[in-house]
Amino acid sequence: MNGEYLLDTNIVIALFANEAVIIDRLKDADEIFIPSIVIGELYYGARKSSRIKENIARVNEFANDNVILNCDLETARSYSEAKFTLKEKGRPIPENDIWIAALALQHKLTLVSRDKHFSEVDGLTIDVW
Repeated sequence: MNGEYLLDTNIVIALFANEAVIIDRLKDADEIFIPSIVIGELYYGARKSSRIKENIARVNEFANDNVILNCDLETARSYSEAKFTLKEKGRPIPENDIWIAALALQHKLTLVSRDKHFSEVDGLTIDVW
């Protein structure tokens, strides 16, 4: 399995938990990218935790060690198309996940997630680890 992947928050959390399947699959990946939205969700989770300082430090280290993709004008266009199509289908998904999907579509990356609702986004390539 080779390829370029965009990791969802639940995959990064599984990586933080040292899940063997995630670690093994990442070894075979050509390139890994992290959405800035995921970093925000990780910081939020760290702030809600009982070990705030330790968890924020872990997110900082992770962010510094990976390529973070930020949203831009093209992402906004992709987001609007995805959100409009989801609304038309009557199949909304969480707002942050639309942004994550938009980044994957924009950069033609495979989104790695355990969230089934991403299958509602037209044209999105998804891999479940």
